[in-house]
Amino acid sequence: MTPYDTELVVERREPAAEGVLALTLRHPLGAELPAWEPGAHVDLVLAPGLERQYSLCGDPADRGSWRIAVLREPDGRGGSAHVHRRLRPGDGVRARGPRNHFPLEPAGRYRFVAGGIGITPILPMLAAAEAAGADWSLLYGGRTLRSMAFTGELARYGSRVTIAPEDETGLLDLPSVLDGLPDGTLVYCCGPGPLLDAVEERCPAGALRTERFRPKERPAGAAAEFEVVLARSGRTLAVAPDVTVLDAVRAAGVEVLHSCTEGTCGTCETEVLEGVPDHRDSVLTEAERAAGETMLICVSRCRGRRLVLDL
Repeated sequence: MTPYDTELVVERREPAAEGVLALTLRHPLGAELPAWEPGAHVDLVLAPGLERQYSLCGDPADRGSWRIAVLREPDGRGGSAHVHRRLRPGDGVRARGPRNHFPLEPAGRYRFVAGGIGITPILPMLAAAEAAGADWSLLYGGRTLRSMAFTGELARYGSRVTIAPEDETGLLDLPSVLDGLPDGTLVYCCGPGPLLDAVEERCPAGALRTERFRPKERPAGAAAEFEVVLARSGRTLAVAPDVTVLDAVRAAGVEVLHSCTEGTCGTCETEVLEGVPDHRDSVLTEAERAAGETMLICVSRCRGRRLVLDL
């Protein structure tokens, strides 16, 4: 199936918090947009060579528009600055997706933890959990109340939501949410790396689902040369120690959809037909890594001498 890739227009631009802009995107001709589920993100091509991923934080039932929220990052790589300084209602922006590596799995009980702009993928999950009649709660932290997006929308959930600005309450009280979790509880967390690491330390095995905006720190491991066989053409490529699989494949003239090149967006996920990947991404679950059926070729390598990929 051809991935959705088209020009959309900015319909609305409005502040969601201090330093956070919410953008509503529509098709210029009013066409329906692809369906999506909570946890999904889209790629926006903001300028040549400037492509970024943003979580969809609107209503999945609304097929006429997509909503995203963008935090202004003064020390970022240019994506948020472009959105905040240049995108205005009526402007066009190329969109690809949606993709979902952070899906809300069925459960009777959820505990959600969000930090800062990490509330964006969590927001539609809350509505889905509420509609399903699940037992759920949200612990939401940020630097200040003014910097925390969508607190007005969250007010309708009452005591299920705990808003905890760090300048008023200190660091998030994770033990109150995560200690003694009943069996079958799923924990969903999105936010800064230190928060995700702290939640990961407290969660029972198999209970946690995360999405990272920055790559997780992992030991680099030995970087040895190996071979990649492109199954569709039968070509064999040598991947040098200082070259990624993605770069080797592209240098051979094979184009692969990719975006972040950091192992966080999942765009370059590729099926593995033979061989054992050395997973170095921040997207796949431990179960998916153990299965070895796919890999993110922008960062992951090979545990051995040969991989056969569905390319």
